[in-house]
Amino acid sequence: MTPSGLFAPLQIGPMRLQNRIALPAMVTRLSGEDGFVNQAVTDRYLRYAQGEPGLIVLEAMAVHRSKSGPLLRISGDEYVHGLRELARAIHGSSGACVVPQIIHFLKVARSGWRQTVDMLSTGEIRGIVQDYAAAAYRAAEAGMDGVELHMAHAYTLSSFLSKRNPRADQYGKGLEGRLRLASEVVAAVRAAVGSDFPVGVRFLGDECIKGGYSTGEARQIALRLAQLGVSYISLSAGGKFEDHVPREGQPPYPYTGYSGDRCMPSHEYPDGVNLYMPIAVKRYLTEHGFATPVIAAGKIATRAMAEAVLRDGQADLIGMARGLLADPDLPRKWRDGQDEKVVRCIYCNVCKNLDENFREVRCFLWPKGAGHAPAVHAWSLPDAPAGLTAQWRGGAVRLSWAKAAAGSGVQGYDIFRSDDGATWERIWAGSLAGYTDVAAPAGRTWHYMVQAWDGAGNRSPLSAPVVVDLPMPAFALGGESGE
Repeated sequence: MTPSGLFAPLQIGPMRLQNRIALPAMVTRLSGEDGFVNQAVTDRYLRYAQGEPGLIVLEAMAVHRSKSGPLLRISGDEYVHGLRELARAIHGSSGACVVPQIIHFLKVARSGWRQTVDMLSTGEIRGIVQDYAAAAYRAAEAGMDGVELHMAHAYTLSSFLSKRNPRADQYGKGLEGRLRLASEVVAAVRAAVGSDFPVGVRFLGDECIKGGYSTGEARQIALRLAQLGVSYISLSAGGKFEDHVPREGQPPYPYTGYSGDRCMPSHEYPDGVNLYMPIAVKRYLTEHGFATPVIAAGKIATRAMAEAVLRDGQADLIGMARGLLADPDLPRKWRDGQDEKVVRCIYCNVCKNLDENFREVRCFLWPKGAGHAPAVHAWSLPDAPAGLTAQWRGGAVRLSWAKAAAGSGVQGYDIFRSDDGATWERIWAGSLAGYTDVAAPAGRTWHYMVQAWDGAGNRSPLSAPVVVDLPMPAFALGGESGE
C-alpha cells in the first residue's frame, strides 16, 4: 500500500523525499567565525537526521566573504570539504535529503547604520549574481542533494524584491524591476549547476511591514520563479529591518518588530497563522499550469493540521523548524503512531532570543546544559504529578505540584486548562513544578491538570484536576474596585 499524506514520498527532480516533513533553515550559532563545518554543527544535523525528516535545509551560509560572526560559509572552495563530509554523514545515517541554504547579506553596524540596496553599483550587483552561481556549484560539488536560494527576510535578494526597494533603475521601479536580480540569480545558478540539480527558493509570502507586499505580489514572484524552473518554493513571512527595535550599541536585528513576530509566531499567535500565504501561492501556480512544490511553515503545530494542509492541497511539504528543534524525532514518532510521545514546542521563542544575542541556539525544553535534543531512551512511564494546587493571587492563578523525584527521567511538565472541565487546552510546558496563569480572568471557573514527560516524550497519566472558582470582582464608578 502506497503511503499517503505526510508520509507519501515526493520526487523533486532527482531528489526523492521520503516524506513531506521539511526542516527549514534555522541558524544554530554553532560555527566559528571562520565559517567551517565543525563537530558541533555536524552533531546538530545528525541529531535532526535521526528523526528521519524528508528534507533537511542547512542553516544559511554566506556566498560572499563579508564579516558576519558565527555563520557557515560557502564562499570559497576551501569550504567544500567540510560540507561534503557533513552531507556524507547525514546520508550515511538517514534517508533524509539535504540542501544548503545560501545567502547574501548587506552590511550593518553597531551604530545602527545599515547598507541598503540603493547603495549598490551595477558592478556590485553583477558580483552578487556570480557569487550565488559559484556557491551553488560548490553545493553540487559537495554532494548535496540540491541548493536553496535565500530570498527572504531582511537580506539582499529579499530587499530587492521588497515593495520598499528604493532603486529607480532597472533593479527597481515596479515589480518587474524588483524581480530582475532574483531572476538573474536563478538563471545564473541554473547555468552553473545544470537543469537536473534541484534549486529551491525561500522568499516572503508577506513582508508584514507598512508599505510592503503581501500575497497579491507574492503570487507573481512565485510564478516568475516557477517559469524560470525552480524546483520548489518555500514561503516565510516578515523578518525585516524596517520595523526592527533599535538597541543602543548593537547592530540592527530584523526579528525584533512585528514582522519578526510573524516570521516566528509565538504562542500568542494562532496555530497556522501564516497558512494564507501558501494557500494563495499554491492556488495561483496551479491555475497557471505549474506543479512546483510549495513548503508551508509558521506554527503548524499538530499532525492533524499538517495532514489537513496536504489533504486540502494548500501545500506539498510541511516546514517545521522550532518543532524539530524541540523534538528531532517528531517525524519518526508521527510515522510510527507515537504522537503522544512528541516533545511539543511551546513557541516560547527562547531559541529566537538566543540567536538575537549571538548565542548558541538551544531549546527551552531540553535538559539544562544540553547541547542538543536528548537521544531517545527506553525510560518507564513517569508517574502522574501529585499534589496539584491552585490559588488566585495578584490577579493570576498560581499552580504548584510535587516535583518529580531525582532519577525519574522527568524532563518537564505540560499544563492544561479548561473552562468547562471537558475540553482541555495545553497552555504551557516547562521544567519547573509550578506555573502562573496570567491569562485566566475572574468571573469564571477554571480547571487545571498537569502531565509529566521525559526526554523521550513518554507522558505520565494526567494529574488529578484542580478547580478554581473566581467570582466576578465588584466594580465601582471612578475606577475603584475591590479584589
